[in-house]
Amino acid sequence: MPNEPFVSIVTPVYNGEAYLRECMESVLAQSYSNWEYIVLNNFSTDETLRIAEEYSRRDRRIRVHNNDSVLPIIANHNRAFGLISPQSKYCKVVSADDWIFPECLARMVALAEANSTVGLVGSYQLSGGDEKWYVRTYGLPYSSSVVSGREIARAHLLGTLDVLGDPTSSLYRADLVRRTDSFYPNATAEADLSACYECLRDSDFGFVHQVLSFERLHPRQISNTSKDLNAYLSSHIGDLHTYGSLFLEPEELEKRVKGLMNKYYEFLAQSAVHFRDKRFWTYHRARLKDVGQPLDGLRLATAVSAKVLDLLLNPRNTSQKFLRRLTSN
Repeated sequence: MPNEPFVSIVTPVYNGEAYLRECMESVLAQSYSNWEYIVLNNFSTDETLRIAEEYSRRDRRIRVHNNDSVLPIIANHNRAFGLISPQSKYCKVVSADDWIFPECLARMVALAEANSTVGLVGSYQLSGGDEKWYVRTYGLPYSSSVVSGREIARAHLLGTLDVLGDPTSSLYRADLVRRTDSFYPNATAEADLSACYECLRDSDFGFVHQVLSFERLHPRQISNTSKDLNAYLSSHIGDLHTYGSLFLEPEELEKRVKGLMNKYYEFLAQSAVHFRDKRFWTYHRARLKDVGQPLDGLRLATAVSAKVLDLLLNPRNTSQKFLRRLTSN
């Protein structure tokens, strides 16, 4: 692209020595050249800092920063966003265990430059590890490359579409990142989705119909903890509490919250039957309180009773589920 806009790329990282080289090499391999690359080391105890500094000596566009102590993951991301240049027009996160394809920046920036109302650009993402491989963030018709922010936010809040992906599959307009000290607006591990809703309040959504990034699936992923705790469900309810009135009609919002709360108590009942530990229940009591829905003991007891009754009345299904769980463990 002639007169390429300046792009800030950020990689907040903690103990990422296993995959950091591949991540940084993918940035260096971009066909797009007008960028800065900020690696924020979160006081790692492995070789992360040494690897990052090695690359910074090879390319002056790479800047390495080091925290004096370990920050919580979202605080570390927000510090990284605060380090981007005032001259950057776009901001791109590349998680330290992921990487981006060579055309990633060029394709995303080109779409944003052709549509001035776009503040957030997404793309298909390949996710994989070992024997599990799939493509994420599909669902938009191929003809849809720019969609109103309100339409995308509504679809996500109502659960009819899932195209916002994760940070490595997205590009943000830098003025939206710089307008607040906390681009990720809450402390949950799923705060990147909340940031998307903030962007979509006053900008449109662009989508490149190509696989432009790779998400590595591995045991140490932060998302594994979120999946184990079903943190995504409480985060959806939290986002509805914060952004639902901006994008949904009152009756839509009420119906959606009610439906998700029913799913929540079904999940909690199943967890009670499986004797989840104290940490699990402490987490969910706090999350329910955070989203304005304190844990209802009577409702939980009713859901547990229904779950136990179902297990007793369907012994064949119960034994099959037990065997599947045993096999997966």
